[in-house]
Parts: sequence; C-alpha cells; structure tokens
Amino acid sequence: MTQTRSSEDRRFVALHTGIGEMPFGRAEYLSEAEETSKRDALRLFKEAYEAQMRGELDEAADLYRQSLAAYPTAEAHTFLGWTYSFMKQTDEAIAECHQAIEVDPDFGNPYNDIGAYLIEKGDLSGAIPWLQRALDAPRYEAYFYPHFNLGRVYEAQRRYFAALDEYQAAAELNPQYALAARALRRLQSKLN
Repeated sequence: MTQTRSSEDRRFVALHTGIGEMPFGRAEYLSEAEETSKRDALRLFKEAYEAQMRGELDEAADLYRQSLAAYPTAEAHTFLGWTYSFMKQTDEAIAECHQAIEVDPDFGNPYNDIGAYLIEKGDLSGAIPWLQRALDAPRYEAYFYPHFNLGRVYEAQRRYFAALDEYQAAAELNPQYALAARALRRLQSKLN
C-alpha cells in the first residue's frame, strides 16, 4: 500500500477499549487530527459502554452514535448493535453489525452477533455461516462465543455430536465460561 503522506506527518496509533484485551479500531497510521478524532471517539465509546452497563440504553445508543460521528469503528457499530438488541430492536442490531463489517471485515464480534441475533429470530440455518465467519475472523478476542452459539444451533437441529464438539471447543477456549460447561455436561448427560 502506498502512503500519500510521509511518515513524519502520520504516526502509528493503537488504542484499547479497556474491555478485556479488545482494541479500539485497527492499529493504523493517523494524522494528528485523525488521532484526536479517534481518541474522542474512544472517550465517547467508553462513556457509552458505562451507560450500557448501567442499563441506560438510550443514553448508551446516543453516545455510541456520537463516537461513530467522531471516528467510525467496527467496535462502536457492534456495541451500538448490542445496545439495540437489549432494546429488542433486532433488525437494527443486525444492520449495525453489517456496518461494522464494512468498516473492518477482520473484526470477529459482528459476525458472531449477527449469528446470535438470527438464532433469537429462529433462523438457525441462517446463523451458521455468520458464526463460522466469526471463527475465521483474524481480529477477535472471544472465539468461544461462536463455538458456543454453533453448539446451540446444532443442538436445536438435533445434531448432538456436532453440538458437543462446539460446546467442548468453547469450554476449552475459556474454562471460566460457565454456559459452555453447563451445556456440555447437560448434553453429555442427555446422550448417556
């Protein structure tokens, strides 16, 4: 990729959300103005996340939209979608995930989230390719989620051994993920 500006005009910026190890957008070369905008977007994103965790969903959605206006990131689109899902606005949540993928197709969260929202809507077969894409995403911190969600789909489809494999993978990737451990034990007991 050819840079149109010299390296003196741009600097490498890698920001983090403060949520686990999740970065905030891609690590990238930015001008001073772009870096300022991205840092403003991160501040708004953090405020939005705090509001969301307090259950202030309208405030959270507004702050995520402000973050996106300051500097669009896949994280802000995905978390705005997650907020919409709490507000029972599943179609809007899916639309935000599609926007996230347009901003950064390497970010895994929106693929898993689309799969999870399709499961909620009863579209089990439609969820599978999205969950598989989450597993293939190079920038993702929580591969155990799509494994668990695939387990849910396969179990609902009575594909029990495929479900066991997915629950097992989720439990191995995150031994503290109690939902996967419980689902694995429950299904093992059912099949014995």
